Amino acid sequence: MKKILFLILLFIGIPAFAQQGTGKKVLFIGDSITDGGWGNDAAGLPSSERNHDDWNHLFGSGYMYLCAAHFMGEEPEKELQFLNRGISGNTLKNLQDRWKEDCLDIKPDVLSILVGTNDIHYWLENPQKPFNFTSWENRYRELIKQTQQALPKVKIILCTPFVGKAGWAGEADNFPQRNECVKRLANIIKKIAKDYQLTLVPFDEMFQKLLKDYPSQPVSHWCWDGIHPTSATHQRMADLWIEKCGL
Repeated sequence: MKKILFLILLFIGIPAFAQQGTGKKVLFIGDSITDGGWGNDAAGLPSSERNHDDWNHLFGSGYMYLCAAHFMGEEPEKELQFLNRGISGNTLKNLQDRWKEDCLDIKPDVLSILVGTNDIHYWLENPQKPFNFTSWENRYRELIKQTQQALPKVKIILCTPFVGKAGWAGEADNFPQRNECVKRLANIIKKIAKDYQLTLVPFDEMFQKLLKDYPSQPVSHWCWDGIHPTSATHQRMADLWIEKCGL
């Protein structure tokens, strides 16, 4: 029925759903922290299987949504186009596997990447051998090179992951190992950003500053399960992203 209605509206010349502007395309890609249930989905479905027409759920419910809301509300004349391609559970390899469809084919003018925490999470489930940080860094660098070759004018923004000692992840015996490994990935990302002269959004440093500035607040106020930010932190993430990445 929905498809029939869409075709009827399209045939008589009435838009079936709202359209974004014609300005720069700003693409956010990553894992669940970026995902936020965009496309009216919370199960980690591929982008192609999500609802791209429902504006109530177009951007999800995290920092990406807050960034889009800020720029679309404060600078509507720029007609910026925002796209969320976060998928819950994704690792860097998962991003690489879907890079053509969810990044290169979209041809963004601005690309924001946040990934890393799941790479460590899945490794911790079966840590029979040391995590290969060198391989992870090489994969990330290859993704950047591939993107710059295909989209030479794209502005690339690298965001750093973080975890907090709260919830099930924070209470686990392996949290110190999780924390140290995620810190190493954040430092690798900082190095890549410097080497390629890319914009860096250090969410890890922001998170540590929150803990220092608000010592009376439990860590769970900012990171409820040890991995995922709360609404308070998503707001701070959006604030930092906006500050570092003015469009």
